[in-house]
Amino acid sequence: MSARDLGALLLLGALWGASFLFIRVAVTALGPFALMGLRVGIGASTLALGAAVVGRVPELRARWKQFLFIGTLNAAIPFSLIATSEIHLTASLGAILNSTTVLFTAVVAAVWADETLTPRKLVGVLLGILGVVALVGWDPVPLSGAVLLSVGAMLAASLSYGMAAVYIKRTFKGVPPVAMAIGQLTGASAVLLPLAIFSLPQEPPAATVTGSVLGLALLSTAVAYLLYFRLIENVGPTSTVTVTLLVPVFGLFFGVVLLGEPFGLGTLIGLGIILSSVVLVTGVGLDRASKNLT
Repeated sequence: MSARDLGALLLLGALWGASFLFIRVAVTALGPFALMGLRVGIGASTLALGAAVVGRVPELRARWKQFLFIGTLNAAIPFSLIATSEIHLTASLGAILNSTTVLFTAVVAAVWADETLTPRKLVGVLLGILGVVALVGWDPVPLSGAVLLSVGAMLAASLSYGMAAVYIKRTFKGVPPVAMAIGQLTGASAVLLPLAIFSLPQEPPAATVTGSVLGLALLSTAVAYLLYFRLIENVGPTSTVTVTLLVPVFGLFFGVVLLGEPFGLGTLIGLGIILSSVVLVTGVGLDRASKNLT
């Protein structure tokens, strides 16, 4: 990985980590459906405009039903669940919980795609469960019914991402990444924008809310997707998946430094356990280390 690609990977982790900060700031003012409707609508429009400028507008009509489905499963549902959960959860806690997507993907692939759940992956999944228990139980955020339901919503979002990842692998083989991004965001817009219209706030949003919406849609969605596809093309999916280890770290950093969110030893322990489980499930760093030993 070149220095430029490494910089792109770090920037991608920062942008996706910042998405939890943007959501935390804006969701109480706009509500989850309006906020996420704006996110996917602005994101899809920006990517489509960029594709038009370079003369690479993808053909979406032949697969519109599939794009509508994946837009619902990989964006509309998890985005709405994450936004709803962050009404009661901190941005840092949400970012860490969202890293369990890798664990859910491994389980869904084993059940749905008949992929082998190796002993290493199984240990990683079990370790991830332990990490979630440690994180929620020892986090400074006081436990309540609303907090526990929000944790459940965040985990459900991760499950939705995992199901979508397996579906994409089975259904969209050979589809260009940019077409995937525009197609799924357009599909998500078709689902979320009607809901957003009926949940618009009564008062104009504050400047911080407007800035968070633009940051979420333009930086954490449109720009982040472009970086993600560039990395897949340049360094491959295996190296790109290491961003999973960076997102919760940046999410924790932004939440604590910019929002003054509380964190304690339990937060760090939970983060460490979950990231260790992600390493076991993905094999990131392990395969390379084993090659160096042989």
